[in-house]
Amino acid sequence: MVSLKYLGIIIDSKLTFREHINYITDKCYKLIFALSKSAKINWGLSHDALKSTYTGAILPLLLYGAPICANTLTKACYNIKLTRVQRLINIRIAKSYRTISNEALCMITGLTPIDIKIKETAQLFQITKRNKKEEEQFNLDTRTKHWLHPAISFTILED
Repeated sequence: MVSLKYLGIIIDSKLTFREHINYITDKCYKLIFALSKSAKINWGLSHDALKSTYTGAILPLLLYGAPICANTLTKACYNIKLTRVQRLINIRIAKSYRTISNEALCMITGLTPIDIKIKETAQLFQITKRNKKEEEQFNLDTRTKHWLHPAISFTILED
């Protein structure tokens, strides 16, 4: 299968984005395992430091290109891979046991589940894209070549 990496998104010939998802999950795993060396249960990085690392480093990696591949992320196999990454960092943030469910971890840490976050990002992109198109259509008539000459648009009233 032929793939192309363009602007950090790996695009394959069938537009499944499988290689892209594998690439970003591997990258996130490396980051989480590097952090887990210093984030032990009784000592190490605090809850707030790990949470800010998640929101500042891991979440942007997971959400990069989400509007493009949001339709493919509805498949369970891709969703599970991203949920595993979030679950792994949530265990580190909550400093809990690995037997706890992902939903409970999201509640404890106060983080939005990744599938919902991806849908939000895709919807925000669509709204932003729609608003830009409306602005472009609105601004087409206001360009200077469409303005009326001042002598034509104003009438002088004499008393």
